[in-house]
Amino acid sequence: MTTQTATAAAALDEAFSLDHLLGQEELRWRDSARRFARERIAPVIEQDFEDKHFRREFVAELGALGFLGMHLKDPGCAGAGAVAYGLVCHELEAADSGWRTFVSVQGSLAMSAISKFGSDEQKAEWLPPMARGERIGCFALTEPQGGSDPAAMTTTARRDGDDWVIEGAKRWIGLAALADVAVVWAATEDGVRGFVVPTGTPGFTATAIDGKLSMRASVQCDIVLDGVRLPASAMLPGARGLSGPFSCLNEARYGIVWGAMGAARSCLEVSIERATSREVFGRPIGATQLIQQKLADMLVEYEKGMLLALHLGRLKEAGRLTPTQISVGKLNSVREALAIAREARTILGGDGITNAFPVMRHMANLESVRTYEGTDEIHTLVLGRALTGLAAF
Repeated sequence: MTTQTATAAAALDEAFSLDHLLGQEELRWRDSARRFARERIAPVIEQDFEDKHFRREFVAELGALGFLGMHLKDPGCAGAGAVAYGLVCHELEAADSGWRTFVSVQGSLAMSAISKFGSDEQKAEWLPPMARGERIGCFALTEPQGGSDPAAMTTTARRDGDDWVIEGAKRWIGLAALADVAVVWAATEDGVRGFVVPTGTPGFTATAIDGKLSMRASVQCDIVLDGVRLPASAMLPGARGLSGPFSCLNEARYGIVWGAMGAARSCLEVSIERATSREVFGRPIGATQLIQQKLADMLVEYEKGMLLALHLGRLKEAGRLTPTQISVGKLNSVREALAIAREARTILGGDGITNAFPVMRHMANLESVRTYEGTDEIHTLVLGRALTGLAAF
């Protein structure tokens, strides 16, 4: 971080003053994530984004810091509070959405599914090494023909003697080509069920999706399940129907509420830096009313987003957070983060389209965040249904 960026960050912190709303343990988690994001991710992320490079060596480091599955209370997991987890997501996404996505896929999706619905044997086998970053997991729900309608799932699991045989395909599955284990959701005669699938099982193939203009330092994949044979013990015994995967998705959506505001903060910080250092017509551009209005509007939306995230975190810790409330947070945070990123680009002028600044990278990544874990349209309809009692899907 440059001196100018640090000054901008300090100005933003002083204008907001969130710290007094947080506990000491929450601040410890935040500061740990902030150091990792600034010292390890930030120096290499622009080149990694350009090269489409995922730094697998960071996985064990994230595990050593306790970030993987940190909100779970299983053996090997940190058992941290919801706000602490949100703050970690916030700091990682301030560096890059891909690394918050990794923590979400590993902890909020794959590990959460095993924690919520797995047998004691499944938990003991997978959760401790996943928490340490020794094993990577993925969560295979979305299918090629349409991610917003999981009820139309075509992947099937059928009984064959004492075994299960899975046939089908999944798409946009984070980490699948790197994963040691996949939580695969499939339709059975008894409804949708989840299965713990070691990725070395014959018939399981994961191929990284190329050509992405977003999330380039992350890995998303197509999966083919061609006669994948599993023992009966591979089924997650506690999950039946779509409520199982949906509960995991809500864990990940909650992290996005905080994470997207991290990307917004990064864009706001560089805008403040640029506004005070760039001189045009004999004075800093930040001395003009139009630039100050842009910065003020960005700050207001950022503060509102963070206060909403904190409110949802406290509700989650009290056991009162609802899926509708999560939809409010996800819809607002991503939408406003994108608006802040686009306004930041105008303040940076032509330089804003270069990788000298993180804004275009954040903007591109946020387009993916806007789509996964429920599109804007889906969350809008969730809220409309909650307000009217009428489903418009």
